[in-house]
Amino acid sequence: MRELIAEASTANGPIDIFISNAGVPGAMGGPEADDESWEEAWRVNVMAHVWAARALLPEMVGRGEGYLINTASAAGLLTQVSSLVYSVTKHAAVSLAEWLAIEYGDSGVRVSCICPQGVRTPMLDLAMEEPAGAAALAAGGLIEPEDVADAVIAGIREERMLILPHENVAGFLAMKGSAPERWIEGMRRMVREARAPAAD
Repeated sequence: MRELIAEASTANGPIDIFISNAGVPGAMGGPEADDESWEEAWRVNVMAHVWAARALLPEMVGRGEGYLINTASAAGLLTQVSSLVYSVTKHAAVSLAEWLAIEYGDSGVRVSCICPQGVRTPMLDLAMEEPAGAAALAAGGLIEPEDVADAVIAGIREERMLILPHENVAGFLAMKGSAPERWIEGMRRMVREARAPAAD
């Protein structure tokens, strides 16, 4: 990460905007996932954002401007029922972006966090193999990478902390915050119904 930032800075001058976009799906299932899967997801889905911020913030704060954009997921606001590893690490990525926005906003550093739901990429294929995961992703509709790019450009223009390419995610998040028990029950019902045919 340091080498990438140094090379870009040498070639083009100070970095105005940095999009931290690397991500891995992590292991499917729950706490039984092996430690190696947890380690990989933690390093790529969370620590890559930390390392970028560590390398970029001193210079950005010093000149009083800069923009950090971290890609997380709607799973970091809601949950990804098919993968505990993915859900936990994406929650951490959202929390990191929120903390940076609070801590460094008065220093001129802007922070955004991209939280798409189902996007037609190779990473989506793995989640769609599990019935409950597929049901959750399909609930918001599947969009193209170009749709995410358009949402990100609009979010940068408006300097939004949360960039939500799927409009329904805001509604789901509001329900989760205002009625958490109802939200959990609704998710449990969706999981039961999605997995019922596979159990027959």
